[in-house]
Amino acid sequence: MAQPLPIFSLFAALGLGACVFATAPDPVPSGAQDFADFCAGCHGLSGKGDGELAGRLARRPADLTLLARRNGGTFPTTPVMAKIWGYTGGKGSDVMPNFGPLLDSELVPYDGGDGIQTPTPVRLVQIAEHLKTIQIK
Repeated sequence: MAQPLPIFSLFAALGLGACVFATAPDPVPSGAQDFADFCAGCHGLSGKGDGELAGRLARRPADLTLLARRNGGTFPTTPVMAKIWGYTGGKGSDVMPNFGPLLDSELVPYDGGDGIQTPTPVRLVQIAEHLKTIQIK
């Protein structure tokens, strides 16, 4: 006759399971979620530059739906990612804050359009990919 599993073993197994859940990393937000959290206040959820804070700024936020159109039909991935990250290329001050530290995340190989796979924070990649989906043809 089989003996029942001691109650201690059951609690020990449950305790180990809790350790696994406690150490699981937080899920990475989607590009759309990061855009809503960090960008929509100025650029609006649609990306047209009509966010809640747009009227309070000295300069109207860019209409992000026209980035590809303004670049001959090609989305300017690397310059857009540089702008989001906070790199301005030494072109003076800018209204847009530096989001680099907020988007610091796991690095993934990513080709920003120059044919070179560059280690890039996944959250930055996801925002750029989200912006590609809102481009007006």
